[in-house]
Amino acid sequence: MSTAQHPPESIAGRGMSRGLVLLFAVATGQAVASNYLAQPLLDTIRDLFGVSEAVAGLIVTAAQIGYAAGLLLLLPLGDLFERRRTITILAATTAVGLAAAAAAPSIGVFIACTGLIGLTSVMAQLLVPLAATLAPEAERGRVVGNVMSGLVLGILLARTFSGVVADVGGWRSVYALAAVLMVVQTVVLYVKLPRFKQSAGLPYPKLLASTLGIARGEPVLRRRALYGLLSFASFSVLWTTLAFLLSGPPFEYSDGIIGLFGLVGVAGAITASVVGRYTDRGWVYWLTGGSAWLMLVGFVFLWLGQESVWPLVVGIVVLEVGSGGLHLSNQSEIYRRRPEARNRINSFYMTSCFVGAAGGSALAGFAFDRWGWAGTCALGGLVSLATVARWATDQQQPFDEREPCCGLDPPA
Repeated sequence: MSTAQHPPESIAGRGMSRGLVLLFAVATGQAVASNYLAQPLLDTIRDLFGVSEAVAGLIVTAAQIGYAAGLLLLLPLGDLFERRRTITILAATTAVGLAAAAAAPSIGVFIACTGLIGLTSVMAQLLVPLAATLAPEAERGRVVGNVMSGLVLGILLARTFSGVVADVGGWRSVYALAAVLMVVQTVVLYVKLPRFKQSAGLPYPKLLASTLGIARGEPVLRRRALYGLLSFASFSVLWTTLAFLLSGPPFEYSDGIIGLFGLVGVAGAITASVVGRYTDRGWVYWLTGGSAWLMLVGFVFLWLGQESVWPLVVGIVVLEVGSGGLHLSNQSEIYRRRPEARNRINSFYMTSCFVGAAGGSALAGFAFDRWGWAGTCALGGLVSLATVARWATDQQQPFDEREPCCGLDPPA
């Protein structure tokens, strides 16, 4: 899809071919996958470097903090510079971080590398609002849902890829191969992405300050950011500690088998595509509540799965469906507001999400080290219960969220 002969405003909302949507989905998934490669390997890395489970958990925390920092500091650049160039520079830097992680001589260096990877892999969050901008209004939920399916698949399949490759060539080969694939993706993105620039006309310091100004003026954004923070914290509680549970008795699974559990959560990716269609019909309020309840129910099953794999599998599926549905419901609402500032809106929202993810992973490592799997499930259940309580006490009436920005009537 070439746009060399068109000004940026002429391609916004014109539509996206299936091939371009697929490229966005694959690139988004590959970028975000870089943050999750370590999760099934945590016990192996812990043994190699001789550190505790709590310290190994900081690997995930560093990735989430780096991602949050990138969302806060780098994502607003999408409203300042040409998008294709910004995305490909970040992709190339991510490849460098992955290569450095493959050669890390100590746990400290490895944690620093994961922080860098997290910082620059925010290219995924530049692609999502760009897809929302290129898609027509009537198709935006479907397009964003398809791209988000790629993102969710990237998160989940990263664990499977990581575990299988580690079983064959060791954990360092995981990062080396990921670096090569990211270089290939960088070239493809540079060749195929449309050029697009929609500048906010502000210097960088004022651009960052304007992100908070936008949040102050958008109560829907603040509310959805809180939902995102809580849902990502719940999600992170599970995946930070699952490898510790599965590598010990009674399971004692290898890295490869642990990685296969990522496939269990594919239901979340399928849900994202379906939820996207229903958000276009105005069901966001009820999807939010239903998703929050599913997350809570998921941790009940996970607690029952401490010594049995089938409740564990059910719990993962239910939690993935709930967290994926809530995330897409959130994005459906925030992308309807102020199209000229979508990257800054996404910056505030996703920073909130990964602050929650970082907090969830740090607390999960401590909880598992202190109280085992029961402590992990109690922590995740409390966070999910807070999400349900927030929805139950929300004064916002169904469908009202859409009226101030878009002038859309609620469905009959």
